[in-house]
Amino acid sequence: MTVQAADFSLSKDELEAFHRNGYAGPFTLYEPDEIKKAWGRTRLELLDRSAAVYQDDAAISGSTNISNYDRHLDHGFLAEHVTRPEIVDRVTGILGPDLLCWRTEFFPKNPGDEGTDWHQADTFANASGTPQILWPGGSQFGGTITVWCAFSEATVDLGCLQFIPGTHESMNYDETRRMHYAPERNTSVEKKGVRRGFFGYDYRELQIDPNWEPDESQAVSMEMRAGQFIVFWSTLMHASHPHLGTTREMRMGYAARYVPTSVQIYPGTDVIEEYGGAVSLDHYGAVLASGEDRFGHNRIARETTRGLPFKRRSGQAR
Repeated sequence: MTVQAADFSLSKDELEAFHRNGYAGPFTLYEPDEIKKAWGRTRLELLDRSAAVYQDDAAISGSTNISNYDRHLDHGFLAEHVTRPEIVDRVTGILGPDLLCWRTEFFPKNPGDEGTDWHQADTFANASGTPQILWPGGSQFGGTITVWCAFSEATVDLGCLQFIPGTHESMNYDETRRMHYAPERNTSVEKKGVRRGFFGYDYRELQIDPNWEPDESQAVSMEMRAGQFIVFWSTLMHASHPHLGTTREMRMGYAARYVPTSVQIYPGTDVIEEYGGAVSLDHYGAVLASGEDRFGHNRIARETTRGLPFKRRSGQAR
């Protein structure tokens, strides 16, 4: 089902700033009261996993549950969210008119939780050891555009994101190396006075230069109101603050990831295995959020597992 409405593309100045810094936003998608109600309802409805594409038999580990990936494939609000024109228009302005949403994830941070360590992701082989996205041969580009939406308030005290602007065009990590999953050792490590981990991994194991350290003096904190979102390259150096536990309120981020249709998703594999868990891709499909799929590399989900058709922007110039 194709849809067309107002144009939410990045302006010329916004696009130039995006290419310079590696991110754009925040932008408002929902008013705080609107997302509070919608997320409160959705959170309860997601407990019904009868139509989810991943079972949680082998997916739950000590620190994560990867069966909660891609709940946009079975839940109506999340299916609408990933195809919202306020998001899709901005991403197609960066990646081109033919666009796939290939992954969604929740990023909760409960009171007292550690921060997320500095990292970059190009092929997303970082945790699994297997590339999850492959751009066409010879392309100098890699990574994915991540749209991270605050489903609750995201302040420094609650564990908001941090970016180091302008770091998206050079990788400091080699994802072909394999990190070692050890949640008993890696969930409360203090780095430069800040508790930071990476969901049971030590991301420093991927550093190309083992003596290199991120220049945190250049870091910016991306505070967002509930309902706002930000757009960034996964190759941008990013992290998050710890949740200081000064309030009982949790921080919830919802990340949707996009690539052009020319990119191969999960090439040569039928399972996601990472963060101590595994899920089968038997029922997986990418969502065509805009334009046409002229490559046929990937299985496409036309509707949710409950029969709701995904909306699609036409991809034509606006």
